[in-house]
Amino acid sequence: MAEKSILAYFNTPEKAQQALEQLKGLQLIDSAIDRFDGYAGDGADRILTTGDIPSLGAMTLSGTFGDRDAGILAATSVSASGYSSGGYDNRVSGNDILLTAIVEEADYDKAMSIVRQSGAL
Repeated sequence: MAEKSILAYFNTPEKAQQALEQLKGLQLIDSAIDRFDGYAGDGADRILTTGDIPSLGAMTLSGTFGDRDAGILAATSVSASGYSSGGYDNRVSGNDILLTAIVEEADYDKAMSIVRQSGAL
């Protein structure tokens, strides 16, 4: 049987997890839930407190950027600059949670219905 892929974007991990739980009732082959942003490297929600400050993005976003240019780009974020506090807990608000699911083709329409009803884009 053929497989179909679904990429569904959510604004909270809980909504993505809720959709995934419902998808498990179908012929689910593989799945993953990930948070993503527009910058390279890893980041965290705390301020870096060491003396080594390679960029504003590294300091305020706790990013570990692979090169200087990525750190400079991250510094343009409103969360890094302080011009906006972003969303709850200073996180960027929006649909930054990605649910990736692979289902059997026969269950594709039902799976799409589930993710849409769960609030996916």
